[in-house]
Formats: sequence, structure tokens, C-alpha cells
Amino acid sequence: MSNKKVIWICLAIIVGGILVTTLIFSTEPEAESEGATIETAILVDVVTMEKGTYAPIISATGTVQPVEDVTLSPLVPGQIVRRDPAFTPGGFVKKGEVLLQIDPSDYRNTLELRKSELLQSETALATEMGRQQIAEQDLQLINNDSLFGDNPLSDNETQLVLRKPQLNAVKANIEAARASRNQAQLNLERTTIRAPFDAHILSQNVTVGSQVTQGDDLGRIVGTDSYWVTATVPVSRLQWLKFPESEDEKGSVVHIENSSAWPSGAQREGALDRQIGALDNQTRLARVLVRVNDPLATSKELEGAPKLMIGTFVEVNIQADSIPNVVRLDRDLVRSNQTAWVMKDNLLEIRELDIILTDNEYAYVKSGLQDGENVVTTNLSTVTNGVELRTRSEEITDNEND
Repeated sequence: MSNKKVIWICLAIIVGGILVTTLIFSTEPEAESEGATIETAILVDVVTMEKGTYAPIISATGTVQPVEDVTLSPLVPGQIVRRDPAFTPGGFVKKGEVLLQIDPSDYRNTLELRKSELLQSETALATEMGRQQIAEQDLQLINNDSLFGDNPLSDNETQLVLRKPQLNAVKANIEAARASRNQAQLNLERTTIRAPFDAHILSQNVTVGSQVTQGDDLGRIVGTDSYWVTATVPVSRLQWLKFPESEDEKGSVVHIENSSAWPSGAQREGALDRQIGALDNQTRLARVLVRVNDPLATSKELEGAPKLMIGTFVEVNIQADSIPNVVRLDRDLVRSNQTAWVMKDNLLEIRELDIILTDNEYAYVKSGLQDGENVVTTNLSTVTNGVELRTRSEEITDNEND
């Protein structure tokens, strides 16, 4: 086959391919846009608001501390000759119970000496009173010997004749002797160291044979009638708390929990006792004292209840005063800038809220929400006023109708 014929065959094949390709593209169907986008309301969940009177729970943290905390010290020196077995760390003693006895021998002897001195002074007074009678008789004779029957002596001379200075000196000696006797009696009583209240022994630093002097640290005891829990709360919330104004009144009820040490659900009840008039230096929060009676649960009524331990870190839930005519809203539903999303007539409304108090769970709304209104609980990515909304219950109803 000649070269010329081959060229013509190739050209024919190329032309045929171009024609086929052009035909294919010219007859391809074109996509057409038809129909319109159907706009649907956003599916949300809502919760219905109820206006009423609610009592907030103000949560805080605190530390347990004793109400009565005493470091025992002797008022007189001496040797310890007796120690009560209960006076050991962890022991319990009743009010008036003897804890330690200092050797009283020297103090008994001193007391007897002071009693003897007082008796001598009283004897001297009796003798002086006899001399007083004689002096009065002498003064009467002097007056009788006077030409005019009047007292010829001056007032000072009369006092000397009647031995008034000597009488005053004897009376002064009696008072001094009586005071010495009383002091000796007091020192003897101070050799017996008693519990000043029902107490729990935290430390014991002496035993039988120890030599003690005035001011020595004998041990530490704390009262068991009640403990304090020192808690901190924001200053703005103090207005909703009740503190007793007298011993007969009771402050706001407080529930104390210790999630790290007590079983789940275990708690102790106390009451607000007083407010410390100074802010915490670090947190700048107000400090309050919660009183818990019978902290060691020794009574039958508290049998099985958890015991408070000094220095423990606990959670405090304070029952605040009731707030009337407010809407209680879950704190998670309070949106940015103190607003809430309200579904009204199937449309979204962004409401500004007047919140007067918040606790750990709820916000208490004075205005911005009404009784019976529905608040959107669903988180929406885009929020504008007037967006159409629908609830899950409406969707179910529509499906049933279909």
C-alpha cells in the first residue's frame, strides 16, 4: 500500500472521530433546576415556667472548728501526783471531772498557817475591844474632872485616848489575815485541775511525777456540746440569710455534707449562728459561723449519724429566706447577657431577665418571664428574634394527622 493511501485512511479516521464526539456532546441532556426550597420550623424542647415562692439553697464550703477550745495550764506550781485515766488523747470527760492533781501538801500547811494568823488577829481584836472600854471610862473621868463638864481634849487627843488608831490597826490586820487565808484556800483548790466543760481530749503533755509551773501547757481540750463550721459566702447573698438576734432565736437551717468521707446521702444539720464582721483576706468573701449541736453524735437521737472532725473540709448548704412571686429557672437556661429563649406563638423571643438571686442550680427571675411561658432548652447555633419553632409534641401530632 502506498504512503499516500495510508495518509488518506488516517485522515478519514480522525475526521470520523471528531464527528462522533461532536454528536455525543451535542445530544447530552441538560440538568434543569425545578421546585423550591421548603422552609421548616426548628425542632426544639421547651420547659414551662411556674411563678411562685421559692427558698434558694446557698452552697458554700467550710472548715470544722471547736466552739470551746482550751489549753490547760496550772495556776500553782507543784508535782503531778494523780492523772485521770480519761485524760489521754481521744478521751472524753464530763464537766467538773478531775483531770490532774498537783501535790496539795504544801498548800494545806500554808492554809493552816493562814488560819492561825487570822485567829491571832481576831484574838487581838477581842483584847483591843476590852481596852476600848477602859479608854472610854478614862475619858469619862476626864470629862467629870473638868470645871465646866465639857471635854477639855481636842478631837485628835480624844481619838488617841479612845485608842481609835490601835483599833483600826487591829481591824486592818484581821482583813489582811483573812485575805491571806482566802488566798491559801484558793491555791489549795487550784491544785485540783478539773474539766471546765464536757470535753474531748486532743492532747496530753504531762503525767504522774511531772513537775509543773504556772503557765505550763498540760494539754488541749475542746467542748463537745457544739462545733462551729466556718463558711464563706458572697457578700451579696447575706441579705437572704437569717442570723439569730438572741439566744432564743435560731438562724437559717444548714445541711452539712462531706462527700469525701461520709456515705452518700449522709449529712448533719446545723444553723447559722453569727456573721464574722470581716471579709476573708484571700477570697474577699463574707465569713459566717454555723453551729452544729452534738457534733460527735453521742445522743440517742443522732445514733448512727456521721461525726464531725475538727479541721475537716465540708460542704455547706444554707436554706435561704423564701423569695415570693418569682420564676425559678435552671441556670443552664440563662443565656449570654442574662437572657432566655422563649417560645411564644411558635416564634422565638430573646428575653432580658431581671435575676435577683442565683444558687448552684437555679436563677430566680423577678421580671422577664411570666407564669406558663415556655423556655427553650435546646441549644441553637443561630438565634434571632422571630425564628419559627416547633416542639416534639407538635411533630408527633402532625405525624398522627397525616
